Amino acid sequence: MMDAGRHPRINLMTYSEIETIGGFIGNFQVTVRKKARYVDQDECNACGECEKVCPVVVPDEFQEGFSSRKAIHMPFPQAVPSVFILNDKDCLGHNPIACGKCAEVCEKNCIDFDMKDEIITLKVGAVVVATGMDVYDPTVMDEYGYTRFENVITSMEFERLISAGGPTEGHFVRPTDMKTPKRIAFIQCVGSRSHSPVGNPYCSNICCMNTVKDSLLLKDHYSDTEISVFYIDIRAFGKGFEDLYVRSKQAGVQYIRGLPGEIFEDPKTKNLTMLVEDTVANTVVNHEFDLVVLSVGVIPRRDSGTVQKLLTLSRTEDGFFMESHPKLKPVDAPTGGVYFAGCAEFPKDVKDSVTQASAAAARAQILLNAGEISVEAITSVCDADMCESCGICVTVCPFNAITGGDRKTKTPAQIIEAACKGCGTCAAECNFDAISMKHFEDAQIMAQVDAIMNNKHMEKIVTFACNWCSYAGADLAGLSRLQYPTSQRVIRTMCSGRVDSKFILHAFEKGAPMVLVSGCHYADCHYIDANRWTVKRVDKLWNKLEKLGVRPDRLQLEWISAAEGQKWKRTMTDLDEMLKNVTKEEVEHTMKVLKEDREKSEAKAAKQVLKKVGKEIPIQATV
Repeated sequence: MMDAGRHPRINLMTYSEIETIGGFIGNFQVTVRKKARYVDQDECNACGECEKVCPVVVPDEFQEGFSSRKAIHMPFPQAVPSVFILNDKDCLGHNPIACGKCAEVCEKNCIDFDMKDEIITLKVGAVVVATGMDVYDPTVMDEYGYTRFENVITSMEFERLISAGGPTEGHFVRPTDMKTPKRIAFIQCVGSRSHSPVGNPYCSNICCMNTVKDSLLLKDHYSDTEISVFYIDIRAFGKGFEDLYVRSKQAGVQYIRGLPGEIFEDPKTKNLTMLVEDTVANTVVNHEFDLVVLSVGVIPRRDSGTVQKLLTLSRTEDGFFMESHPKLKPVDAPTGGVYFAGCAEFPKDVKDSVTQASAAAARAQILLNAGEISVEAITSVCDADMCESCGICVTVCPFNAITGGDRKTKTPAQIIEAACKGCGTCAAECNFDAISMKHFEDAQIMAQVDAIMNNKHMEKIVTFACNWCSYAGADLAGLSRLQYPTSQRVIRTMCSGRVDSKFILHAFEKGAPMVLVSGCHYADCHYIDANRWTVKRVDKLWNKLEKLGVRPDRLQLEWISAAEGQKWKRTMTDLDEMLKNVTKEEVEHTMKVLKEDREKSEAKAAKQVLKKVGKEIPIQATV
């Protein structure tokens, strides 16, 4: 951080937050609010005289509340820039000034109570999202007594207590009596690998090795300490991690496979007792400790929803940001020109975070050095003459790649080609066929449906599969040599959002007994939220089919990921069984009612066009 602050080509903006981000790849406009710190950072020499006279004392967040700080303080010892900051929420008041003692003792007159927030606008070509992560709050897990017992602490609080720069200057003590504990327990996976409503199902990656490291630290400083680690599985998969794990066990740390059910406290000694099932020895044993450390997992930043809206990003089911492609573009966001680094994408240790940060910097450098960018070949195109400026395409675009579409000003939609990723949702939602998608045009997809239905249509299931997940899942099923019925005929689209209602109705009208629309999992769409429009579209179609007397279950919607070859097999097997129950008479009835409905719609549309043309062409008076 100090190197970054000293670098001549890096502008380090601390105590600031981004308010808006507009534009697109290579041409972002960023609005930054630089908050008033009420201290001139160019003049302050961090003498600390202001802090000494400040009468306000509040808990120090950096020290996890184990010590206090003043209203004017240094955020943490290694802060860059190394200057003081006045927290106006803690200050007794500066409008009007209620105290002012800090300003009185400042010899350099660098405290300015009239300082205001500054709005700065930046033009950038690329954005790296390195927002980090937050730690799990164990207060909801009452069985571990974190809110009831002072001697139950989190791994973050442990780090501050054992740190040389911590509140006890590295002398490890327990909170109740400030004595060095002799028996310490670590409980793993607190908030991780849990399917309960208060936990998270994923592994937090760093917790096991963090505990191994902490146990070695304790043994180095206090060799007579008895340490027990209660775990589900120890995951030591990194370079040198297994050696550290073995060293920890050789140092005398006891690893017990099993998690405690509940913790009790002795009111007099403040010692903690827990009942634990040892799943290896198949016994239930009582353990007594002086201190219990909860090895809490990591969670996405609590303000990640704000970042997601600023940059129109995707998030996975666990709340972390989703990359463009897990193998081919592991640091790229779905939004062009945006890259990920560190725990913004998923939990990582320091080594992996540095590796990804280097990759993100390299990707950004490639973009900035290119001068020009190569856009996707499958972008959408809008015909301004056909556009009715309804604005639906502007609403549905997950990348904010469409502007205009304003009926009041009659401004037709305009597609920013550099920002368009080619999901095709806009083309599917356009009611006036004004938007087409290169290489996935309506006529091309309709022709594929016609070819499928050309012969033996009663034996086939028309399947629309998204490129990134379902189509890849089908490919995996084939590569894995899984055996399943061959009744499906797959039509690849970039996204399930591209599947227009008329494609499905056309397939039924041509004699398809069943149609399947398949895409990414609902919360894992590679085009941010495009598949949500798929759900709305299919819901409307189910209602329409039911009104026309067609069984809605002949249209199926499934979410299949690229890793779910087995699910593709099960889905195709189930659909083939459903196919056997569709009769020829039922298909003929469907073809008839859909043809009649289409002809009515076309006749109605033709009347509207004639009416519109009649209004536009003035009738010339004859002399």
